[in-house]
Order: sequence, then structure tokens, then C-alpha cells
Amino acid sequence: MKNTTRFQAIAFAAIRLVINSMHRMVYPFLTVFSRGLGVDLVTLSRLLAVRSLVGMIGPLLATIADSRGRKLTMVFGLGVFTLGTSLVVFWPTIPTFAAALMLTMLGKMMFDPPMQAYIGDRVPYARRGRVLAVTELGWSLSFVIGVPLMGFLISRWGWMSPFWALMLLGIICIILLYWMIPKDSFAGDQAANIFSNIQKVLRFTPAIAGLAIGMFSSAANEVINLVFGVWMETSFGLQIAALGAAAAVIGLAELSGESLVGFFVDRLGKPRAISFGLLTNCLSALIFPSLGQTLPGAVLGLFLFYLSFEFTLVSTIPMMTEIVPTARATMMAMNITAISLGRALGAFVAPTLFAWGMGTSAAAAIVFNLLALMALRWVRYQGT
Repeated sequence: MKNTTRFQAIAFAAIRLVINSMHRMVYPFLTVFSRGLGVDLVTLSRLLAVRSLVGMIGPLLATIADSRGRKLTMVFGLGVFTLGTSLVVFWPTIPTFAAALMLTMLGKMMFDPPMQAYIGDRVPYARRGRVLAVTELGWSLSFVIGVPLMGFLISRWGWMSPFWALMLLGIICIILLYWMIPKDSFAGDQAANIFSNIQKVLRFTPAIAGLAIGMFSSAANEVINLVFGVWMETSFGLQIAALGAAAAVIGLAELSGESLVGFFVDRLGKPRAISFGLLTNCLSALIFPSLGQTLPGAVLGLFLFYLSFEFTLVSTIPMMTEIVPTARATMMAMNITAISLGRALGAFVAPTLFAWGMGTSAAAAIVFNLLALMALRWVRYQGT
């Protein structure tokens, strides 16, 4: 990894750490924000659901990066993110909190796909997996470092303090990004409109297959993700201890999965790494109910399940950057949308499956992973 590429990858990871800390801190501190704003949990939960729906318009936003440039779109996305955090800083009300959730989500959706496309433009496919794995550390570290830091700020200075920190960090990130990224230059055929780029993706069978991998693998994760807390509470009667352990385990598993991708995905080859991740996730789901007979076993099962899922998901990113090179940002944005659809699908069926027991949930995860494996057979890309 060249020095410039290494620096940019680390900087992207740091910027994503800031963005994802905002995205993920809402869940563990939902009751804190509820008390601070004087609203009930149901209202905030509905706002989070709306935030997820806002993320679905990502393809329309990120296509700007294919027609107007990666740098412009990333800087604008960070500006939208910073604007969202500043609303709560200066006007701490439930309407501005709702607007902050939506704007920071839009900012994230406008930053992530162009960032991945930027790396796809400049890093050879043979070592792209390692570079993208470094940028993905911004996701796991947001849970390991960012969320605890936000909790510390809340405990010392109240529920609004994280928004002050995130606003200031957002400004620093904009300055860093503007200085770090060179001016965009595009060939004529890349100056396409929004709908033509979306059509490029939707009319290309390998692209649809790639999107299906993200959708099905995310559905497999969500059927466990949505119910494991309830399962651990009812199985062991240790809600606080179980959820605390789960949070630590999930963060460590995500970090481990991303680190393994950095070492192996380019050596194994992207499709082989994805196959390995999906099969390993199937195996972890298969043994999960058996391991869950004891609390240490349940924690180990969670670790293996989330590690293999994160390995799979991050391994797909470099492959997806090469399927439609002339519409990379659009492809990556639609990949995020497919992942969101998969999570929605998993969340929709998870309660019904769990009513039949954790074994049924694990079996459904295996089925979704096998569907993702079938979709992988249809993927063709420039790197083959």
C-alpha cells in the first residue's frame, strides 16, 4: 500500500468513525435522548424507522458522484452531516432531533458510496480489498471507541454534548477531505444523468446478482440480530450482563472480521472469500443453538456469527466496485440499499421465526446464506 493510499485509507476510516458514531450511538442511549427531549421511546423508535427509509434514496444521491465527481459529493455529504448535528446543538427540540437523524443519514449515504468508488477508481483490483477493509474499520471502531466516548460525554455534560463533539469533528473532517482529495476529472461517458446510471445497474444481471448477495446475507444476519437480546434475557435472566457482553462481543467480532478481510480477501480472491464467509456463517448459525446452552457458549456463538457475517459483507465491497466500473458510486449506493432491504426482510420475519425457537431462526439464516451463495454464481466482473 503506497504512502498516499495508506494515508487516505486511514483518513477515510477516521471520517467514517465520526459518521458511524452518530449513526450507532442512538441505540444504546435511546432512553437518555428520550428523557432529554421529553418524549416516549415509541416516538424515537419510529423516528429511527423513518431514518432507515431515508437511507433508501441513497442511489439517487450517490449518482451525483458519477456525474459531478467523488470529491464534491463526499464534501457535500459531510456538510449535510455537520448541518444535522448542529441543529441539535443550537435548537435542542424533538423536530430538530428528528431532522438531525435524517440529515446525518443522508450525509452518510452521500459519503460512503463515493468514497468506495474513489478507491475503486485509484487502487488496482488485486489489492483493493485490503484498502477497503481499512476504511471499514470506521464501522467497528465506532462501536468500540466512538459509542463509549459518546457515553462518557453524556455522563459528564449531558445528552446534548455528543452533538457538540460531532459538529466540531464534522467541520474538521470537511477541511481534511477538501485538502486531501484531488480535483475530480471524468471521461465524457461518466457524465451521465441519475436514471441512466441506475439503469446500467438494473439492466445488468451480474449487478443484480451482486445486490442479491448483500440482501440475502444481511437478512441472514438480521433474523439473529433482532432477537438475540431477547433470547439471552429469557435464557439466562441476566439482561444487563447479557446485553453488555453482547455489545462488547459484537464490536470485537466486527473488528476481527474486518481485519481478516484485510489479510485474506486479495490473497484468496474476492468470490472465494465471499463463499468462505457465507459457508462459515452457515456453520456458526448451525452450532449457535447448541452453544447457547450456557452463557459463555452463547457469547462465543455470537462472536463467531458476527465475525463471519462481517467478513462476508466487507469481502463483497471490493468485488462490487468492479461490476459496473462506469457507475461505481451508483452501484455502491444500490448495494447499501440492497443491504437495507435485506435487514428489513430479516426484521419482518424474525419475530415469527423466533416464536418457534432460536433453532428456527438459525435455520432461516442458513437458508438466506445459501440463497446468497446461489447469487454469487451469477456474478461476473472485470476482475475475473
